Amino acid sequence: MTTPTSTATLLQSLRQPILRELEQFNEYFRKQLRSHVFLLDLILRYLIRQKGKQIRPLLVFLSAKAAGEITERTYIGATMVELLHTATLVHDDVVDQAEVRRGMASIRAVWKNKAAVLVGDFLLARGLLIAVENHAYDLLQVTSQAVKRMSEGELRQMQRAKLLELDEQSYFDVIRDKTASLIATCCEIGALSAGASPEVRQHLREYGEAVGTAFQIRDDLLDFLSQPSILGKPIGNDVQERKITLPLLYALRTAPAKERRRVLKMIKRSQRNGKMFTEIQQFVQEYGGIYYANQVAEQLITQAKAHLATLPPSNARTALETFADFVLQRGA
Repeated sequence: MTTPTSTATLLQSLRQPILRELEQFNEYFRKQLRSHVFLLDLILRYLIRQKGKQIRPLLVFLSAKAAGEITERTYIGATMVELLHTATLVHDDVVDQAEVRRGMASIRAVWKNKAAVLVGDFLLARGLLIAVENHAYDLLQVTSQAVKRMSEGELRQMQRAKLLELDEQSYFDVIRDKTASLIATCCEIGALSAGASPEVRQHLREYGEAVGTAFQIRDDLLDFLSQPSILGKPIGNDVQERKITLPLLYALRTAPAKERRRVLKMIKRSQRNGKMFTEIQQFVQEYGGIYYANQVAEQLITQAKAHLATLPPSNARTALETFADFVLQRGA
Protein backbone atom coordinates (compact mmCIF):
# COMPACT_ATOMS: atom_id res chain seq x y z
CA MET A 1 0.00 0.00 0.00
CA THR A 2 1.35 3.43 -0.97
CA THR A 3 1.05 5.55 2.18
CA PRO A 4 1.76 9.32 2.35
CA THR A 5 5.11 8.50 3.94
CA SER A 6 6.15 5.97 1.29
CA THR A 7 5.02 8.37 -1.45
CA ALA A 8 7.20 11.13 0.01
CA THR A 9 10.13 8.70 0.24
CA LEU A 10 9.66 7.63 -3.38
CA LEU A 11 9.47 11.20 -4.64
CA GLN A 12 12.61 12.03 -2.67
CA SER A 13 14.44 9.16 -4.40
CA LEU A 14 13.27 10.51 -7.79
CA ARG A 15 14.81 13.87 -6.92
CA GLN A 16 18.24 12.40 -6.17
CA PRO A 17 19.68 12.66 -9.72
CA ILE A 18 18.74 16.38 -9.83
CA LEU A 19 18.72 17.40 -6.17
CA ARG A 20 21.14 20.31 -6.56
CA GLU A 21 19.30 21.62 -9.62
CA LEU A 22 15.92 21.50 -7.86
CA GLU A 23 17.31 23.50 -4.94
CA GLN A 24 18.56 26.13 -7.40
CA PHE A 25 15.20 26.05 -9.17
CA ASN A 26 13.33 26.79 -5.93
CA GLU A 27 15.40 29.91 -5.42
CA TYR A 28 14.97 30.96 -9.06
CA PHE A 29 11.20 30.38 -8.85
CA ARG A 30 10.81 32.44 -5.66
CA LYS A 31 12.56 35.39 -7.35
CA GLN A 32 9.99 35.30 -10.16
CA LEU A 33 7.16 35.65 -7.63
CA ARG A 34 8.26 38.94 -6.14
CA SER A 35 6.04 41.98 -6.58
CA HIS A 36 6.09 45.63 -5.51
CA VAL A 37 2.32 45.53 -4.91
CA PHE A 38 1.89 44.77 -1.21
CA LEU A 39 -1.31 42.68 -1.47
CA LEU A 40 0.00 40.70 -4.44
CA ASP A 41 3.34 40.07 -2.74
CA LEU A 42 1.51 38.90 0.40
CA ILE A 43 -0.62 36.43 -1.57
CA LEU A 44 2.37 35.18 -3.58
CA ARG A 45 4.33 34.48 -0.40
CA TYR A 46 1.31 32.55 0.89
CA LEU A 47 1.27 30.58 -2.37
CA ILE A 48 4.91 29.58 -1.94
CA ARG A 49 4.02 28.12 1.47
CA GLN A 50 1.44 25.91 -0.32
CA LYS A 51 4.20 24.28 -2.37
CA GLY A 52 3.15 20.79 -3.45
CA LYS A 53 5.18 17.81 -4.64
CA GLN A 54 6.65 19.79 -7.57
CA ILE A 55 6.10 16.86 -9.91
CA ARG A 56 6.07 19.06 -13.01
CA PRO A 57 9.46 20.78 -12.46
CA LEU A 58 10.80 17.35 -11.47
CA LEU A 59 9.75 15.95 -14.85
CA VAL A 60 11.27 18.91 -16.70
CA PHE A 61 14.68 18.43 -15.06
CA LEU A 62 14.68 14.63 -15.32
CA SER A 63 13.73 14.83 -19.01
CA ALA A 64 16.47 17.36 -19.70
CA LYS A 65 19.07 15.18 -17.98
CA ALA A 66 17.81 12.02 -19.70
CA ALA A 67 17.97 13.78 -23.08
CA GLY A 68 21.34 15.49 -22.58
CA GLU A 69 22.28 18.21 -20.10
CA ILE A 70 20.40 20.60 -17.84
CA THR A 71 20.91 24.18 -19.03
CA GLU A 72 19.79 27.66 -18.04
CA ARG A 73 16.85 27.18 -20.40
CA THR A 74 15.75 24.19 -18.29
CA TYR A 75 15.21 26.51 -15.33
CA ILE A 76 13.23 28.89 -17.53
CA GLY A 77 11.06 26.07 -18.88
CA ALA A 78 10.46 24.54 -15.44
CA THR A 79 9.46 27.95 -14.06
CA MET A 80 7.04 28.52 -16.93
CA VAL A 81 5.20 25.21 -16.42
CA GLU A 82 5.11 25.62 -12.63
CA LEU A 83 3.64 29.13 -13.01
CA LEU A 84 1.08 27.78 -15.47
CA HIS A 85 0.17 24.88 -13.20
CA THR A 86 -0.13 27.14 -10.14
CA ALA A 87 -2.33 29.59 -12.06
CA THR A 88 -4.70 26.81 -13.11
CA LEU A 89 -4.98 25.60 -9.49
CA VAL A 90 -5.84 29.11 -8.27
CA HIS A 91 -8.46 29.53 -11.02
CA ASP A 92 -9.83 26.00 -10.46
CA ASP A 93 -10.46 26.81 -6.81
CA VAL A 94 -12.58 29.77 -7.90
CA VAL A 95 -14.58 27.65 -10.34
CA ASP A 96 -15.04 24.83 -7.80
CA GLN A 97 -15.56 27.22 -4.85
CA ALA A 98 -12.88 25.21 -3.02
CA GLU A 99 -12.09 26.21 0.54
CA VAL A 100 -8.85 24.21 0.95
CA ARG A 101 -5.77 23.65 -1.20
CA ARG A 102 -2.92 21.36 -0.07
CA GLY A 103 -4.08 21.40 3.52
CA MET A 104 -4.30 25.20 3.72
CA ALA A 105 -7.12 27.66 3.08
CA SER A 106 -7.33 28.38 -0.65
CA ILE A 107 -6.53 31.83 -2.07
CA ARG A 108 -10.20 32.45 -2.85
CA ALA A 109 -11.20 31.41 0.68
CA VAL A 110 -8.82 33.94 2.27
CA TRP A 111 -8.86 36.83 -0.25
CA LYS A 112 -12.12 36.09 -2.16
CA ASN A 113 -12.73 35.31 -5.83
CA LYS A 114 -11.72 38.61 -7.41
CA ALA A 115 -8.24 38.58 -5.88
CA ALA A 116 -7.81 34.87 -6.75
CA VAL A 117 -8.67 35.43 -10.42
CA LEU A 118 -6.27 38.38 -10.64
CA VAL A 119 -3.47 36.42 -8.97
CA GLY A 120 -4.00 33.56 -11.43
CA ASP A 121 -3.82 36.08 -14.28
CA PHE A 122 -0.59 37.51 -12.84
CA LEU A 123 0.99 34.04 -12.71
CA LEU A 124 0.09 33.38 -16.35
CA ALA A 125 1.44 36.78 -17.42
CA ARG A 126 4.66 36.22 -15.44
CA GLY A 127 5.19 32.93 -17.26
CA LEU A 128 4.78 34.68 -20.64
CA LEU A 129 7.16 37.46 -19.64
CA ILE A 130 9.89 35.05 -18.49
CA ALA A 131 9.82 33.45 -21.95
CA VAL A 132 9.90 36.81 -23.76
CA GLU A 133 12.63 38.27 -21.52
CA ASN A 134 14.83 35.25 -22.25
CA HIS A 135 13.87 34.95 -25.95
CA ALA A 136 12.62 31.42 -25.24
CA TYR A 137 9.97 31.55 -27.93
CA ASP A 138 10.17 27.82 -28.66
CA LEU A 139 9.42 27.06 -24.99
CA LEU A 140 6.60 29.61 -25.08
CA GLN A 141 5.04 27.93 -28.12
CA VAL A 142 5.01 24.52 -26.43
CA THR A 143 3.61 25.95 -23.18
CA SER A 144 0.93 27.97 -24.99
CA GLN A 145 -0.27 24.78 -26.71
CA ALA A 146 -0.67 23.21 -23.27
CA VAL A 147 -2.75 26.18 -22.03
CA LYS A 148 -4.98 25.84 -25.09
CA ARG A 149 -5.45 22.10 -24.65
CA MET A 150 -6.12 22.36 -20.91
CA SER A 151 -8.80 25.01 -21.45
CA GLU A 152 -10.42 22.94 -24.18
CA GLY A 153 -10.32 19.86 -21.96
CA GLU A 154 -12.06 21.63 -19.07
CA LEU A 155 -14.81 22.98 -21.33
CA ARG A 156 -15.24 19.62 -23.06
CA GLN A 157 -15.62 17.97 -19.64
CA MET A 158 -18.33 20.46 -18.69
CA GLN A 159 -20.15 19.65 -21.91
CA ARG A 160 -19.85 15.89 -21.33
CA ALA A 161 -21.30 16.24 -17.82
CA LYS A 162 -24.20 18.35 -19.06
CA LEU A 163 -25.08 15.98 -21.91
CA LEU A 164 -24.11 12.85 -19.93
CA GLU A 165 -21.98 11.62 -22.85
CA LEU A 166 -21.07 7.95 -22.53
CA ASP A 167 -18.52 7.28 -25.27
CA GLU A 168 -14.98 6.28 -24.39
CA GLN A 169 -13.34 8.38 -27.11
CA SER A 170 -14.67 11.66 -25.70
CA TYR A 171 -13.51 10.59 -22.22
CA PHE A 172 -9.95 10.10 -23.50
CA ASP A 173 -10.07 13.39 -25.43
CA VAL A 174 -10.91 15.18 -22.17
CA ILE A 175 -8.23 13.61 -19.96
CA ARG A 176 -5.49 13.91 -22.58
CA ASP A 177 -6.19 17.62 -22.94
CA LYS A 178 -6.99 18.37 -19.30
CA THR A 179 -4.25 16.36 -17.55
CA ALA A 180 -1.84 14.62 -19.92
CA SER A 181 -1.10 17.72 -22.02
CA LEU A 182 0.77 19.51 -19.21
CA ILE A 183 2.79 16.43 -18.20
CA ALA A 184 3.70 15.86 -21.87
CA THR A 185 4.70 19.53 -22.10
CA CYS A 186 7.01 19.19 -19.09
CA CYS A 187 8.86 16.29 -20.70
CA GLU A 188 9.06 17.99 -24.11
CA ILE A 189 10.31 21.26 -22.61
CA GLY A 190 12.99 19.34 -20.71
CA ALA A 191 14.20 17.74 -23.94
CA LEU A 192 13.97 21.03 -25.84
CA SER A 193 15.97 22.89 -23.19
CA ALA A 194 18.72 20.27 -23.42
CA GLY A 195 19.02 20.71 -27.19
CA ALA A 196 17.78 17.18 -27.92
CA SER A 197 17.00 15.97 -31.42
CA PRO A 198 13.38 16.13 -32.69
CA GLU A 199 13.20 12.34 -32.34
CA VAL A 200 14.24 12.35 -28.66
CA ARG A 201 11.94 15.29 -28.01
CA GLN A 202 9.02 13.36 -29.53
CA HIS A 203 9.76 10.21 -27.50
CA LEU A 204 9.79 12.17 -24.24
CA ARG A 205 6.60 13.98 -25.18
CA GLU A 206 4.89 10.63 -25.94
CA TYR A 207 6.17 9.28 -22.62
CA GLY A 208 4.59 12.24 -20.82
CA GLU A 209 1.31 11.90 -22.71
CA ALA A 210 1.02 8.20 -21.81
CA VAL A 211 2.01 8.72 -18.17
CA GLY A 212 -0.33 11.70 -17.84
CA THR A 213 -3.27 9.76 -19.26
CA ALA A 214 -2.56 6.84 -16.90
CA PHE A 215 -2.26 9.33 -14.01
CA GLN A 216 -5.80 10.62 -14.66
CA ILE A 217 -7.24 7.11 -15.07
CA ARG A 218 -5.70 6.18 -11.73
CA ASP A 219 -7.20 9.34 -10.21
CA ASP A 220 -10.61 8.33 -11.59
CA LEU A 221 -10.19 4.85 -10.12
CA LEU A 222 -9.37 6.29 -6.71
CA ASP A 223 -12.71 8.10 -6.78
CA PHE A 224 -14.29 4.64 -6.41
CA LEU A 225 -11.64 2.96 -4.25
CA SER A 226 -9.81 5.44 -2.05
CA GLN A 227 -10.24 7.29 1.22
CA PRO A 228 -10.78 11.07 1.13
CA SER A 229 -7.43 11.64 2.91
CA ILE A 230 -5.57 9.90 0.06
CA LEU A 231 -7.56 11.34 -2.83
CA GLY A 232 -7.58 14.88 -1.47
CA LYS A 233 -11.33 15.29 -2.13
CA PRO A 234 -14.50 13.44 -1.12
CA ILE A 235 -14.81 10.02 -2.76
CA GLY A 236 -17.66 9.80 -5.24
CA ASN A 237 -17.12 13.43 -6.18
CA ASP A 238 -16.94 12.65 -9.91
CA VAL A 239 -20.28 10.84 -9.88
CA GLN A 240 -21.90 13.68 -7.94
CA GLU A 241 -20.69 16.08 -10.64
CA ARG A 242 -22.01 13.75 -13.38
CA LYS A 243 -18.49 13.00 -14.64
CA ILE A 244 -18.68 9.59 -16.30
CA THR A 245 -15.12 8.24 -15.99
CA LEU A 246 -13.56 5.10 -17.45
CA PRO A 247 -14.47 2.57 -14.69
CA LEU A 248 -18.13 3.60 -14.82
CA LEU A 249 -18.13 3.86 -18.63
CA TYR A 250 -17.01 0.25 -18.99
CA ALA A 251 -19.49 -1.03 -16.38
CA LEU A 252 -22.35 0.76 -18.14
CA ARG A 253 -21.27 -0.78 -21.44
CA THR A 254 -21.18 -4.36 -20.11
CA ALA A 255 -24.14 -4.31 -17.69
CA PRO A 256 -27.61 -5.58 -18.69
CA ALA A 257 -29.86 -2.85 -20.11
CA LYS A 258 -32.10 -2.78 -17.02
CA GLU A 259 -29.16 -2.26 -14.65
CA ARG A 260 -27.67 0.37 -16.95
CA ARG A 261 -30.92 2.37 -16.96
CA ARG A 262 -31.19 2.13 -13.16
CA VAL A 263 -27.68 3.50 -12.58
CA LEU A 264 -28.03 6.27 -15.17
CA LYS A 265 -31.25 7.35 -13.48
CA MET A 266 -29.41 7.65 -10.15
CA ILE A 267 -26.60 9.69 -11.74
CA LYS A 268 -29.04 12.07 -13.42
CA ARG A 269 -30.59 12.85 -10.04
CA SER A 270 -27.12 14.00 -8.85
CA GLN A 271 -28.09 13.79 -5.20
CA ARG A 272 -25.35 13.65 -2.55
CA ASN A 273 -26.49 10.33 -1.19
CA GLY A 274 -24.02 7.92 0.43
CA LYS A 275 -26.28 4.92 -0.16
CA MET A 276 -26.58 5.79 -3.85
CA PHE A 277 -22.81 6.03 -4.27
CA THR A 278 -22.28 2.69 -2.50
CA GLU A 279 -24.64 1.12 -5.05
CA ILE A 280 -22.69 2.67 -7.93
CA GLN A 281 -19.40 1.47 -6.42
CA GLN A 282 -20.76 -2.08 -6.29
CA PHE A 283 -22.07 -1.75 -9.84
CA VAL A 284 -18.68 -0.64 -11.17
CA GLN A 285 -16.91 -3.49 -9.35
CA GLU A 286 -19.43 -6.15 -10.40
CA TYR A 287 -19.35 -5.29 -14.10
CA GLY A 288 -15.57 -5.11 -14.44
CA GLY A 289 -15.01 -1.35 -14.47
CA ILE A 290 -12.19 -1.39 -11.91
CA TYR A 291 -10.32 -4.23 -13.60
CA TYR A 292 -10.71 -2.73 -17.08
CA ALA A 293 -9.50 0.76 -16.09
CA ASN A 294 -6.50 -0.75 -14.30
CA GLN A 295 -5.64 -2.76 -17.43
CA VAL A 296 -5.80 0.36 -19.63
CA ALA A 297 -3.57 2.30 -17.22
CA GLU A 298 -1.03 -0.56 -17.16
CA GLN A 299 -0.95 -0.65 -20.97
CA LEU A 300 -0.28 3.10 -21.07
CA ILE A 301 2.61 2.74 -18.61
CA THR A 302 4.08 -0.04 -20.77
CA GLN A 303 3.88 2.32 -23.78
CA ALA A 304 5.52 5.10 -21.77
CA LYS A 305 8.45 2.89 -20.81
CA ALA A 306 8.89 1.81 -24.42
CA HIS A 307 9.50 5.45 -25.35
CA LEU A 308 12.10 5.76 -22.59
CA ALA A 309 13.87 2.64 -23.87
CA THR A 310 14.98 4.64 -26.92
CA LEU A 311 17.13 6.87 -24.65
CA PRO A 312 20.62 5.96 -23.39
CA PRO A 313 20.72 4.43 -19.87
CA SER A 314 21.13 6.99 -17.08
CA ASN A 315 19.99 7.73 -13.54
CA ALA A 316 17.52 10.24 -14.94
CA ARG A 317 15.96 7.69 -17.29
CA THR A 318 15.67 5.21 -14.43
CA ALA A 319 13.93 7.89 -12.34
CA LEU A 320 11.43 8.51 -15.16
CA GLU A 321 10.73 4.76 -15.30
CA THR A 322 10.21 4.75 -11.53
CA PHE A 323 7.82 7.68 -11.82
CA ALA A 324 5.76 5.70 -14.32
CA ASP A 325 5.51 2.85 -11.81
CA PHE A 326 4.55 5.33 -9.09
CA VAL A 327 1.57 6.49 -11.17
CA LEU A 328 0.11 2.96 -11.05
CA GLN A 329 0.83 2.51 -7.33
CA ARG A 330 -0.62 5.86 -6.23
CA GLY A 331 -3.18 5.32 -3.49
CA ALA A 332 -3.01 1.53 -3.87
